Amino acid sequence: MKTDSKIQSDVMQELKWDPSLTHEHIGVSVQDGIVTLSGTIPSYIEKSAAERAAQRVAGVKAVVEKIEVKLPGVYVRDDQEIAKTIVNQFKWNVQVPEEQIKASVENGWVELMGEVEWDYQRTAAESCARGLTGVQGVINSITIKSKKIQPEVVKQKIEEALKREAEREARRISVEVRGSKVILSGQVHSFTEMNDAKWAAWSAPGVTSIENNLHVKN
Repeated sequence: MKTDSKIQSDVMQELKWDPSLTHEHIGVSVQDGIVTLSGTIPSYIEKSAAERAAQRVAGVKAVVEKIEVKLPGVYVRDDQEIAKTIVNQFKWNVQVPEEQIKASVENGWVELMGEVEWDYQRTAAESCARGLTGVQGVINSITIKSKKIQPEVVKQKIEEALKREAEREARRISVEVRGSKVILSGQVHSFTEMNDAKWAAWSAPGVTSIENNLHVKN
């Protein structure tokens, strides 16, 4: 079992190793396997990359992200310009149903609204906004259309998908379906396994929400 000091050292090395990060301004503290990231970085996409980097480190149970985005003056853009760029990004992304999604921008913060068929469409829309210069943060309020589904069919599809990923991990994950909501519980070895389980659940037709009760075993 890793000590907190070892986890801290590994997270700092992972941040340093990632070429997309300005790691010099990110602070790392660890308590009981829970990592807290703090400091300032020049873009929102780096903020997301820092959180993913910490999640990749073995022994990390959870990540608390307190990083602030402070844009250099040359990169500051007004809300209207950001909104116009987002609309253009939607038009060029085949995974985004642009007619179903609206974006509002206030002080660099983007909120996405609308209703789509699949989670990958909601995720693609957020990705379009996340990487833009001037964006301080993204609130994804896009919902998924509710469908009439058979819970036992959805549960079977999710469990089959998990087994395709890794038989061992699948046996430790419990899947419960309530209407169009999926509840995942159990233990996984890493955030990667956790994300794989969530992806499998979102890929099942008719799923509109996921309650993630999985936790990473150190």
